Amino acid sequence: MDYQDRNNQRKKWKNRDLLTSMEFALTGLYTAFKEERNMKKHAVSAVLVILLGLLFRVSATEWLFLLLAVSLVIAFEIVNSAIENVVDLASDYHFSMLAKNAKDMAAAAVLFVSGYALVTGSIIFLPKIWQLLF
Repeated sequence: MDYQDRNNQRKKWKNRDLLTSMEFALTGLYTAFKEERNMKKHAVSAVLVILLGLLFRVSATEWLFLLLAVSLVIAFEIVNSAIENVVDLASDYHFSMLAKNAKDMAAAAVLFVSGYALVTGSIIFLPKIWQLLF
């Protein structure tokens, strides 16, 4: 394959317009939810947070923090999955300490924002639950 053929092949994957870009992004989102086990867990957690927010009638500011936390976890999980796929492709499924480190660090990023989400949810919901119970 010569340079021109490779260049034409690359152009097929280039985003030609906004609608194509949106289609690629939505396909990526669909793929993440369809193929990634943890993404399904995050989706269930997001639905629970939204239901709790509605139940407890959280304030606009609280909604902003809750939705930020949910969005960060989902976005980081998507990035984590993308990194894992690229590392697997690049390492051809052979063990490499660099590949392991990259995947572990990407997973750590998800863990870190999940911790933020847990703290945010606790700050918002625990006082409301406590008040409901006592």
